Amino acid sequence: MPDLSSSSRRTGILHCIFLVSMLLLAGPGLAQDSIRPVKLVELVPQRAVEQRSLPGRVRARQTVDLAFQVAGQIVDFPAMEGGVIAEGETVAALDRDKFERALMQAQATFAQDEQDQARLSRLSGNAVPRAEVEAANTQLELSRLAVEEAEANLADATLTSPFDALVSSRLVAPFTTVQAGEPVVRLHDMSETLIDIHVPEVLAGDTGDGNVSFTATFPGRDQTFPLSIWEYEAESADTDQTFRLTLRLEEGANAGILPGTSSMVIIRRESETAGTILLPHESLVYGADGEPHVLVFSASGEDVESGTVALRPVGIRQRDDGRIALVDGVEAGVEIVAAGAALVEDGQTVRRFAGLGE
Repeated sequence: MPDLSSSSRRTGILHCIFLVSMLLLAGPGLAQDSIRPVKLVELVPQRAVEQRSLPGRVRARQTVDLAFQVAGQIVDFPAMEGGVIAEGETVAALDRDKFERALMQAQATFAQDEQDQARLSRLSGNAVPRAEVEAANTQLELSRLAVEEAEANLADATLTSPFDALVSSRLVAPFTTVQAGEPVVRLHDMSETLIDIHVPEVLAGDTGDGNVSFTATFPGRDQTFPLSIWEYEAESADTDQTFRLTLRLEEGANAGILPGTSSMVIIRRESETAGTILLPHESLVYGADGEPHVLVFSASGEDVESGTVALRPVGIRQRDDGRIALVDGVEAGVEIVAAGAALVEDGQTVRRFAGLGE
């Protein structure tokens, strides 16, 4: 009969040898996984120029809808959409016949009333009562005003451009009969090309600073265009607490840029805190005495991906914008734990966090 106990012992020994071998092979991997990954950041002084980009939209200096002050049928409409019209040139004209007839009628009435007034004035004091002479004087004045009104209506039958304009759109078709005050054409005053941007309230106070400059880029154009401040809205929007800032393209830089074009406005500001090192809020560890510290990373020899961290006291200052500035304690160029520093211990071995799924 076989010795079952001996066979069982041999099987158990083989199992133990297999498990030990597997543990030895997996040992380095398990050790690697036990090292905490941390996010590191290098301490770099602030640049001398701070930059921010905001979307903008081009608009004309002014946009107006022109309308006739009298009613009539449009018989001439030379304004073409997308075309340019010089100041004083005809935009549209009504049929003038009825206005010319009204003027001739007013002039004839005035001439007749002028003769009647002259005749009654010669006879005043003899056969004609003074009241009748005064009535003739009044009628003559009314006739004169009627002539002026007819002349004004005739002039209003022609619509002219109030400035050098870009025709945005016709609002009615040619030969349409329009009423007085009904818009017929929309014009852009392109003597100045403006860009509107909405500036967050944290930046609004700095835009008028002489250390701030503005440039714009446009889709499909490689060059940048210098800007200057035109005006700003002194009240923030109700919804997003931003201020509307209007910028002006420098003279000669607006060729082919039309109202409604999107743009990207680049705001550059010469920093008053050039050379300052900013610390992430989550990089700070506070001791029992309430003093701030950071964890400085030191690589393990040639392996720059892992190393140890050391707790170092630092002096800090909170800026007006809420960010933390380093005063002293560590120098530029070192790497510190940027987030979750409170979860890492002084002297602990860590490895560089490379990203999710590492």
